[in-house]
Amino acid sequence: MPKHNDFPPGALAMLILRVLRSQNLHGYAIAQRIRHLSDDVLQVEEGSLYPALQGMLLKGWVKAEWGTSETGRRVRFYRLTASGREQLDDRVAQHNLVMKAIQAVLRTA
Repeated sequence: MPKHNDFPPGALAMLILRVLRSQNLHGYAIAQRIRHLSDDVLQVEEGSLYPALQGMLLKGWVKAEWGTSETGRRVRFYRLTASGREQLDDRVAQHNLVMKAIQAVLRTA
């Protein structure tokens, strides 16, 4: 199956927020978790991941603190905030609405 790293608008943020809802993770672990959960279909590149995380920090959707990775490297661990949970819920609801509409068109057109 081909790899994919071009996400529809808002999808990357939604995926990052969803992964962080389950646990606090550092950037590389976020990318690996998305890759794993998507059966290696979705690839999140550093050039997309870190700007997205920075934007989420500025919006207050995530918080970050320094820690040590499982390999002993100094990394930033990200955690979801209450505002981030609300944003995730809103984005998932909107995504589900759009997907339902697309499916309706595909079924009936």
